[in-house]
Amino acid sequence: MKCIKCIKVAKGYDLDEVRRMDDIDANEKVKTGYWKFVPKSEWKAVTRKVKVNEVVSEQPTEELSIEEKKLKRKKNDKK
Repeated sequence: MKCIKCIKVAKGYDLDEVRRMDDIDANEKVKTGYWKFVPKSEWKAVTRKVKVNEVVSEQPTEELSIEEKKLKRKKNDKK
């Protein structure tokens, strides 16, 4: 599989369109001069959605000492 990108406007293709296809078809399209080979990472960037980091609530977390953790665990075990 090869990744190719349209470098000239052609009928049915948009400029900068990136496609992934088998080697034989990709070689044929590149020979026409309307397409060029590009790395797979460029194809992935076009086809994958960008992950947006969710905002983490800024509530302070409790910092417990080891002894406090043991006591809390014992209390939960009794329930």
